[in-house]
Amino acid sequence: MIPARYGASRFPGKMMKDLAGKPVIVRTYESTVATELFDAVYVVTDNEEIANAITVVGGKAIITREDHVCGSDRIAEAVQNIDCDIVVNVQGDEPFTTKEDLEPVLKVFYDNDAARIDLASVMTPLETEEEIVNPNNVKVIVDAQAYALYFSRSPLPFVRDKEIMTTTYKHKGIYAFRRQAILDFAQLPMQALEAAEKIECIRFLEHGRKIKMVKSTNSAIGIDTPEDLQKAINLYKPRADV
Repeated sequence: MIPARYGASRFPGKMMKDLAGKPVIVRTYESTVATELFDAVYVVTDNEEIANAITVVGGKAIITREDHVCGSDRIAEAVQNIDCDIVVNVQGDEPFTTKEDLEPVLKVFYDNDAARIDLASVMTPLETEEEIVNPNNVKVIVDAQAYALYFSRSPLPFVRDKEIMTTTYKHKGIYAFRRQAILDFAQLPMQALEAAEKIECIRFLEHGRKIKMVKSTNSAIGIDTPEDLQKAINLYKPRADV
């Protein structure tokens, strides 16, 4: 499931911006299909233009209500009538999503502690101070078993003692839910921390659910700003069109 809202607050219309000859959402859809990991891939949107862009390339789109506050709520509506076990949420602004990103997230549901896991997601190390302080990069800290403790747009952790070696991890926009977990998510009330940070997976933590994080070294660009889009265009320039 790829949620795609046209009216993004930070970069309205970004899903339909041109990325090397195709809209961003089409690039994301095609890279997700290319992983060959899924029985079906859908773009879930409140916008006819986005839906049409997907159907034109032979893809599947589901139109949902316009009033959802986050992508997971939108997906919860879409999967109500779909028979499945695991639902993967790939953000529509992640056109460089790869099989290497997605396969380890699915694998956690077959590991020894799988029964404890409601949701799995991906984190990747941030390398520069500029990346760490950028509020568009959602940061995550985890416990010794790689379960998420908290997500924030602020730097995590705050390094008071500069002699202590730490790694700051960015939360990537990939989630894998048990079907019932995402249906439950839509019924859980939003609490103050999620509302303040505008980070939807905090809702799970505030209600005591378990989020397993998987490390990735793929630092591919997510498109949050016009500057991100230009970086993505620059990366596509040397690549052959697909």
